Amino acid sequence: MHAPAVRGSCGPRYDPGVTTLVELAQTHTGVTGDQLAHLQRLVASWNVLADLSFADLLLLVPIEGEEGHRFMVLDQVRPMTGQTLYPQDMVETLVDEVERPLVTRAWRLGEIVEGDAPLLGASERVRLQCVPIRCGGRLIALLTREAPITSGRRPGELERVFLDVFDRFALMIAEGSFPFAREEVEPEDAPRVGDGAIVLDVGAHIRFASPNAVTSMHRMGIHAYTSGLRLADVGFEDSAVEMAARAHAPITEEIERGETSILLRVLPLFEGNRPLGALMLIRDVTDLRRRDRLLMSKDATIREIHHRVKNNLQTIAALLRLQGRRLESKEARQAIQESERRIRSIAIVHETLSREATDFVAFSDIIKPLVRVVEESVSTEEGSLRFKVEGDAGDLPGEVATPLAVILNELMQNAVDHAFPDQGTRLGGNVTIHLARVGDEVQVDVVDDGVGPPEGFDLDNPSGLGLQIVLALVRGELGGSIELLREEGTRVRIRVPVAAPRVEVS
Repeated sequence: MHAPAVRGSCGPRYDPGVTTLVELAQTHTGVTGDQLAHLQRLVASWNVLADLSFADLLLLVPIEGEEGHRFMVLDQVRPMTGQTLYPQDMVETLVDEVERPLVTRAWRLGEIVEGDAPLLGASERVRLQCVPIRCGGRLIALLTREAPITSGRRPGELERVFLDVFDRFALMIAEGSFPFAREEVEPEDAPRVGDGAIVLDVGAHIRFASPNAVTSMHRMGIHAYTSGLRLADVGFEDSAVEMAARAHAPITEEIERGETSILLRVLPLFEGNRPLGALMLIRDVTDLRRRDRLLMSKDATIREIHHRVKNNLQTIAALLRLQGRRLESKEARQAIQESERRIRSIAIVHETLSREATDFVAFSDIIKPLVRVVEESVSTEEGSLRFKVEGDAGDLPGEVATPLAVILNELMQNAVDHAFPDQGTRLGGNVTIHLARVGDEVQVDVVDDGVGPPEGFDLDNPSGLGLQIVLALVRGELGGSIELLREEGTRVRIRVPVAAPRVEVS
């Protein structure tokens, strides 16, 4: 498959609709299968490389069929330890051998090449390092490190050490041993170079510790940091370093010292199969873990509150049921039964919320037990009504789910009482609840195949308490709408605005 011709080298793009690394690679390059997976692992772990090199990194893959004359930028990463040279998105940018001969030279030699080159899309010069990327012994792409040209400033120790470590990773990339074949999934709160970095030699002796790393060690009670000491000698657990070296893969581990929590990520360094040491990134996550514990405690408290409210409501419902049995008036018993039913519908919501860790609840978990309660209450030997739930309303906040459960309970009971007045003598009828999400609203239809509303019935002026409760909840509390549709039976449609679930960002 050959890519279509494109004029220009840095401005135009191939296809604005194709943006992911996989799509671009499959559309415009010959990289597939294991090679493509190798590049995906690289871009999943190259944040640390950008931070170590204080520079932008670009992933360049040759255009299929052009023998290394032109390359496409498939991905990019900016450093958190320095200023980017590319504030704009460079993905899909074309790079040709006329503009950047160093890129083509590195590709044809299969070696790391360094020199000056123009900034992509500008006349400014940058310091360019082209690193060949190999997979299974085959050259498949290039990684370019793009840094500003220094003005004779002598780099400090931290900068020299970090650049040396980057060069070690660059050699591993060129020989095909990085990214690691068994790359683990990096946690969301994984440490970055700026959080703290310790460079170790093959014997786990400390070659260098960044100031932030020293601060984290102090918080753990380690104050005897001296370059050249073994990690274990200063009181720091080194099992993760040994595991990373044996596994040829990064290891992430969390350790606690008193009230301090430290997250470690160890990346082993190799030359061929010979271990050279490791880069250990450390992050003080004490505040994050304290926040997590507080959130867990808060969630547990909220669930316990819902559980207790549910129990209290069930107790009230039971008391009402006992009271109703002692009444002689049929109307009074019916009123007590309706109150009991309403309380039970609210209890079902709290029971569901007591099992959830958020303020949102799957409404299908509420409507099904509600339907079951109503269905069982109207079953007789002569026949029974058939209830069915269709569709899904998704997750609803508790403040919407609770009144909506009461509304549906009233509408189902209203269908039982009025759509099938001779229910005790007929073989049965059907009541269907349709649930749907329509934009920012939840739509609920309660449909029955009964006798339909009587002539002159006005939904806005109902005589029964049940429909009065429905109108008050729909229009007053939920700010929704309700309408009556006359079909072969009755369809009551309710539409209620609902907010989307909040997404927690850590």
